[in-house]
Amino acid sequence: MQNKITNIMYDWQNYNVLLVEDDEMSFKYMDMILSRRTGINVIHAKNGQEAIDLGNENDSLDIVLMDLQLPDVDGYRATKIIKAVKPYLPIIIQTANSWNDEKERCFSAGCDGYVTKPINLNSLFAQMDSFLRQYAPLKKRNITADHNNS
Repeated sequence: MQNKITNIMYDWQNYNVLLVEDDEMSFKYMDMILSRRTGINVIHAKNGQEAIDLGNENDSLDIVLMDLQLPDVDGYRATKIIKAVKPYLPIIIQTANSWNDEKERCFSAGCDGYVTKPINLNSLFAQMDSFLRQYAPLKKRNITADHNNS
């Protein structure tokens, strides 16, 4: 069954997404889709440790798309660590695993959203849009507070 994409247009040129994906072909596909359909700036992390480092050190990030099966540090642990430092940064888990307790484990780790592969782009974009609208003001407030306390 083909993934129909609606004509809803998103303009996220002023936003940055951390795309955590170790599979190069999956990364290239998602990078192309996100860039062309939304204009969002894509930053790539190839493993869990890179995701943690970029997630915690890069204040320009607006949202994270996290794969679960990653080399070195898995997506659950990376999500927990990033959320401990930046609880306002939305993280959407993207996974091929749709086991019974998978979704519950993801939300227990701190994720804000969840999509299974193959990804339904309408669902992904709707979640991203909701989180970007909701969390952008929180991000600005938290970053300003962090810098004022330094």
